[in-house]
Amino acid sequence: MSNMMTKEDVTEMILSAKRTAGLTWDGIAEQISMSPVWTHSAAMGMNAMPKEKADALVAVMGLPQEAALALSESPTKIWEQAVPTDPCIYRLYEIVGVYGPTIKALIHEEFGDGIMSAIDFEMQISRVENPKGDRVKIEMSGKYLGYNSW
Repeated sequence: MSNMMTKEDVTEMILSAKRTAGLTWDGIAEQISMSPVWTHSAAMGMNAMPKEKADALVAVMGLPQEAALALSESPTKIWEQAVPTDPCIYRLYEIVGVYGPTIKALIHEEFGDGIMSAIDFEMQISRVENPKGDRVKIEMSGKYLGYNSW
C-alpha cells in the first residue's frame, strides 16, 4: 500500500518549487487566473481547488499529478487558538481585539443580526503610497448571513 499525498505534503512541494523558481504569489495566481489571496490560501491547504485550478497549479509548479488530487480535497480548517507571536499576524489579532466589537456593531446596524461570511468571501491586499510611509490596504468582502429564528 502506497502512502497518499496529503495537503501538507503538497504545501511543502509548492513552497519549495516557488522558492526554487523565484516566483511570487501574484505571478502564480495570474498564471492560474485566480486572486493571490485565494491562491495562497488554497496552496496552504485552507481551501479546496476546483479540478481545473488544481491541474493548472500543478502544471505551473511542476508538481506530480497526484498533487492535484490533494489540492482538490476539502480542507480541515484548524488553526492555533493562542495569539501568535509573529508581529504581522499578531497585529491582525490586535485589530480584531480592538475593533471587533465595533465592526460587529456596525454590521448589525447596517444589515441586522448576522455575520459576514468567511466562505463566500473575497480579500485583496495592496500598497497605498503615502509620504509618511507606504500603507497596507486590506479589503475584505463577505456575504452577509442573517441569523435564522427557528
